[in-house]
Amino acid sequence: MSTPVIGVLALQGDVREHLIALAAADAVARPVRRPEELAEIDGLVIPGGESTTISKLAELFGMAEPLRERIAAGLPVYGTCAGLIMLAEKILDPRSGQETFGGIDMIVRRNAFGRQNESFEAGVTVAGIEDGPVEGVFIRAPWVESVGAEVEILAEHEGHIVAVRQGRVLATSFHPELTGDHRIHALFVDMVRAAG
Repeated sequence: MSTPVIGVLALQGDVREHLIALAAADAVARPVRRPEELAEIDGLVIPGGESTTISKLAELFGMAEPLRERIAAGLPVYGTCAGLIMLAEKILDPRSGQETFGGIDMIVRRNAFGRQNESFEAGVTVAGIEDGPVEGVFIRAPWVESVGAEVEILAEHEGHIVAVRQGRVLATSFHPELTGDHRIHALFVDMVRAAG
């Protein structure tokens, strides 16, 4: 698989930025809104946004269960910020009725780094990413409280886990798609190629 087709879940969030970053990392990138579009992709990005809104819209659009099934069946997935929350097995402080897609054996805390006005940028050293730290944009970012034995911790910031991988599923607390640095997207594209 030389040029994988990678979808970006286009229910809410920074979809356009991920489409640009994936294209820069040599993937065919397309928005995904309907269950039937899941059959046409080799991998999926779940963007940042508001995790409770993504959860509700996924149910409304009939995407939640098909997504859970595809992820469980081995679809490579990368989630940023709210996407990380959606890939967790458990949320410490979920909003009423909030569900996740699962995929990574982790417990996450929503808005752990603070509110919107406490957003920040920081260099983050990520295992498997060469040529120095990536610039992490943390916007109402979650962190990972704990992980299961199968989960690889890729990065921490101030003692908190901010990037993880379990098999074909990757997640970061921060937004690399907002920086112009496409190395994490390139890592994910390589994961999709390897899975293909």
